[in-house]
Amino acid sequence: MLKNNLLFFILIFGYLLASTLVLINANEEPEQQIQNQQEVVDGFFSRSGHTNNWAVLVCTSRFWFNYRHMANTLSMYRTVKRLGIPDSNIILMLADDVACNPRNVFPATVFNNAGRYLDLYGDNVEVDYRGYEVTVENFIRVLTGRVSPDTPRSKRLLSDDRSNILVYMTGHGGNEFLKFQDAEEISSFDLADAFEQMWEKRRYNEILFMIDTCQANTMYSQIYSPNILATGSSELGENSYSHHMDTDIGVAVIDRFTYYNLEFLEKIDMQSKSTLKDLFDSYDPNLIHSTPGVRSDLFRRPLDKVLVTDFFGNVQNVELTEQKYNLSFTTAITSTSQQDVLNSSSSNQSILKNLINKDNSTSARTMAISRKSPISKSKNYHLSHVDPQKRHHISFFSQLSSSFLTAIVLIIISSRYLEYRQGPLNQLLQVFQMEKLGGAGTYKRYK
Repeated sequence: MLKNNLLFFILIFGYLLASTLVLINANEEPEQQIQNQQEVVDGFFSRSGHTNNWAVLVCTSRFWFNYRHMANTLSMYRTVKRLGIPDSNIILMLADDVACNPRNVFPATVFNNAGRYLDLYGDNVEVDYRGYEVTVENFIRVLTGRVSPDTPRSKRLLSDDRSNILVYMTGHGGNEFLKFQDAEEISSFDLADAFEQMWEKRRYNEILFMIDTCQANTMYSQIYSPNILATGSSELGENSYSHHMDTDIGVAVIDRFTYYNLEFLEKIDMQSKSTLKDLFDSYDPNLIHSTPGVRSDLFRRPLDKVLVTDFFGNVQNVELTEQKYNLSFTTAITSTSQQDVLNSSSSNQSILKNLINKDNSTSARTMAISRKSPISKSKNYHLSHVDPQKRHHISFFSQLSSSFLTAIVLIIISSRYLEYRQGPLNQLLQVFQMEKLGGAGTYKRYK
């Protein structure tokens, strides 16, 4: 009998210990859940979240000897079009028209290579602002959307808070300024304030600002608005240099910084997985002859997660909606007025009325079912709105409490059973009392 009682207590203790260990191991699952959630969060912040792309490409220099600045801008124009941004989403500003300049020995063409492999001007260039329209005022108005009411849509930046915008500028500049047509200047403060207005008016999701000019990196030093990534061709005190010239044209045809950007961009397509980190890592000061800079402290995403096509391409994202649109024939019939039904022939009237009655009865049944079983009366409604982490802790503590309660109940039942079989509980304890024998170190049971 004593062995059976001891075995019974050992089984109860083992059950309690095993239940506790199982629940403790189960409690380790939230760590895996937290890790999975962290991966989801990282994936969220690695995505752009944009639904459309825009490009603002600006050449601020005029005169024939600045041929390369027009070629820089047209090269970027051709690249973003090739990667998917349509003309409707590109604002092209050219301060001069070198294609029609009398000095051009190849009329109506612009080349960025001495080999003249590709005519950048082509047959489908849409210049939105040309000549004296390219001013500091018009540039800022385009960015901020504060244009006159009679401005056509083709000259407006119709972006929103889901737009990724590439802003590319090239020309002659200096310490925190860029010249427009050798007549006026835009400062780094003007540019920073324009970007801030865009942010306040929810006109962009992210901006990539790229500038190719002397001391270009100083132009983004005053920017303070979020989600802006900036890169420039040269540091303070450095000049930006042309890459090479065409002896027939007689002037330099492209700048070094733009040339090596195009060299990288020509290797990718719309489905490319190349990132902006890959692009920036490709910059070699020995080849560019200046020190390119990158400013990313205002940008929320890591550069190795930002695709080049997030700014230079137009990869569309699809948004799904749970709203359903019934485009069936019965919907069109039910929208028909009663007068049209009465004016139809008798045979058509019967068909139309049957369809209308059938559709109305179906809608009535649907409404009745929805009233009969509201979501708020679901038996799991109180858990469906609890955070998963809290829900797991609730489940863990409830199971642990249940296990302890079960063990206590079993102990009480067993103790009552022993009292019934052997008398008071102290008699059971006396069974285990031992009386030590003198000097022998042995024990005998108390009878």
